[in-house]
Amino acid sequence: MTLKIGVIGTGAIGQDHIRRITNTLSGGKIVAVNDVNKEQANAVVNTQGLDAKVYDDSHDLIKAEEVDAIVVTSWGPTHEEFVLAAIEAGKPVFCEKPLATTAEGCKKIVDAEIAHGKPLVQVGYMRRYDTGYRALKKVIESGKIGEALMVHCAHRNPSVPDTYTGDMSIVDTFIHEIDVLRWLLDDDYVSVQVVAPKKTSKALEHLQDPIMVLLETKQGVRINAEVFVNCQYGYDIQCQVVGETGIVNLPEPSSVILRSDAKLSTDILVDWKERFIDSYDTELQDWINSTVKGEVNGPMAWDGYAAAVTSDACLEAKKSGAIVPISLEERPDFYNKNLTVAGSL
Repeated sequence: MTLKIGVIGTGAIGQDHIRRITNTLSGGKIVAVNDVNKEQANAVVNTQGLDAKVYDDSHDLIKAEEVDAIVVTSWGPTHEEFVLAAIEAGKPVFCEKPLATTAEGCKKIVDAEIAHGKPLVQVGYMRRYDTGYRALKKVIESGKIGEALMVHCAHRNPSVPDTYTGDMSIVDTFIHEIDVLRWLLDDDYVSVQVVAPKKTSKALEHLQDPIMVLLETKQGVRINAEVFVNCQYGYDIQCQVVGETGIVNLPEPSSVILRSDAKLSTDILVDWKERFIDSYDTELQDWINSTVKGEVNGPMAWDGYAAAVTSDACLEAKKSGAIVPISLEERPDFYNKNLTVAGSL
């Protein structure tokens, strides 16, 4: 069957998801869209050649009979409202990060989903679908390097706009490492410290850049993560896991090796969209396939909540410089079972 999808939010990421669902992926069809800017929503429908209704009200879209499932790509502070409304309507929902802008908001979604009795929510942490990270996880789970002891990683951007604030280094940038490392190690965090090395001259006056985030997990793994958003040279994601008997590195994105002018060189990506474009495709295809089967197989609401609790602690540690405990309750059994949506669509 074809999954009939309503999209709330037709900004850049919303348009990208509409395009990939319509032109690249299979099994899904955009039948409804909504945006606070109705002219933009109409323009997206027209330019992408959609046979879709433009709704004035997002809640009307969620309740619409022709809509089987919801994709939320609106402004971050609206996510909580729309995801809760989708749960109330009993409809599966894919929500781009953040699930909510506060841990409290994420917990409301978790509680609502548990009360509903079936999992409906997937959060857009696309790195779990990256072939490199999946290869890394496969090696760790195989035991080829023994127990993981340490993780060294880096998240580097060539530059950021003037509107980028200090907190965004955690909630917009490092949030991806928070989720993917927790998934990679199958472990939760217990403490964090944030330290500031020498500031780059390329950073704006209001922004401390780079920063180092030091995490400890329940199993005692130590993580040191560099967040450097004005590195100038390109978009660079690094991850190395040190085990008892070996070391494994995140593979570099494939690129052509050039021999020219007495040099051996490869290009470095500068756009994060190019780095993870295949991950987005795989992520949305998996969501469509799983939803049709009545399943949620990607990052769940609990993962969004865990990321929010951790990012709040990171922000506190960034301001204080102290080691801050991360208190996350045990994951409910609801999220440990292979539960499905009530009946396949």
